[in-house]
Amino acid sequence: MATATPIAGVGIPDSRLAREATQLVRDTESDLLFHHSTRVYFWGALVGTRKGLRFDPELLYVAAMFHDIGLTPRYRDSQLRFEVDGANAARDFLRGHGISEGDIERVWAAVALHTTPGIPEHMHPEIALVQAGAAMDVVGRGYRDLTDEQREAVIAAYPRGSEFNHEMIEAFYQGMKHRPESTFGTFNDDILAFKDPNFRREDLCSIILGSH
Repeated sequence: MATATPIAGVGIPDSRLAREATQLVRDTESDLLFHHSTRVYFWGALVGTRKGLRFDPELLYVAAMFHDIGLTPRYRDSQLRFEVDGANAARDFLRGHGISEGDIERVWAAVALHTTPGIPEHMHPEIALVQAGAAMDVVGRGYRDLTDEQREAVIAAYPRGSEFNHEMIEAFYQGMKHRPESTFGTFNDDILAFKDPNFRREDLCSIILGSH
């Protein structure tokens, strides 16, 4: 159940669920985030295949598609972590398609935990692979585990752009600047500290020492 012309040996699932997920995210996200989300699927699938993991390509694809939707303007009033907004959106989408609650929980966790290293890799493959794909695309983690041919094929199909790094930081900032409290305890506060000279990080040690 994959596209007729795979990229680097990986195809996007050819199903109604995948097509509708693609259309929804394409209509919601910028080209930057849409291409990033699609590459996350390919990187994740390639890593999973290399490691011999058994994963559901359809669930992995939906999770990858929704993983950054919380950064889009439709969530500019939200005070939740952007990852939770994306996880909730994926859950609502999947429930509308009659997907089992077990599979929905797996996708929810994959989206919600994709910026939390150290935990996803010990969970279901779909959860681990969304985090691995996102880390590959944003910070290059696992870059040398993929071949030149694989990387070039994916980038040719879903261009990254020479300014991707700065554009991605800006997309993170625009999606989180209105909810700085949601970045506490994550590395997302690095984005706000980089972009906003007035941003002040919360200090856990001070919170502990000042606790009643």
